[in-house]
Amino acid sequence: MEQYFSIGQILGTFGLNGEVVLKHNLGKKTSLKGLEVLFIEESKDKFLPYFITGTKIKNEEEVYIAIDGITTKEQAKKLSPKKVWLREADFHKQAGKAAPISLIGYMMIDGTKELAVIQEVIEQPLQILCRLEIEGKEVLIPLHEETIRSVNHKKKQVVVELPDGLLEVYLG
Repeated sequence: MEQYFSIGQILGTFGLNGEVVLKHNLGKKTSLKGLEVLFIEESKDKFLPYFITGTKIKNEEEVYIAIDGITTKEQAKKLSPKKVWLREADFHKQAGKAAPISLIGYMMIDGTKELAVIQEVIEQPLQILCRLEIEGKEVLIPLHEETIRSVNHKKKQVVVELPDGLLEVYLG
């Protein structure tokens, strides 16, 4: 099964010709060059493909997108505020290498113990949270200077030293 990665969400419309504004967390200013299709979440785990006909950079975190078949402001409004996803291969081409979002798919290791693969990176103003699934339960691990020991991009690993008791909060 193909994997998809969330890159942000549509904030609203731009202009009168059906363009939308995508707020992304790719970690770099981008026009999404070379990207032909993005997926918009219609309902949980149900993504519909939308083909890109044009893009223009708005700022560091936002890009204007023209989508095939969306030609009016009214049509574009129906896409807001929905999450936007990319296929795994497209995601890795578009994400900035130093961006926290690029850690999706990496194995998180506490000391020497493998915990789980990072499924989502949630960026908040004062911290970054990684969502993992351990023993069938959702676990949120904060990432910051004190917890990160190393990041190995070749092996796709994030080695952390978690505070005592953090995992017990989730796993009992």
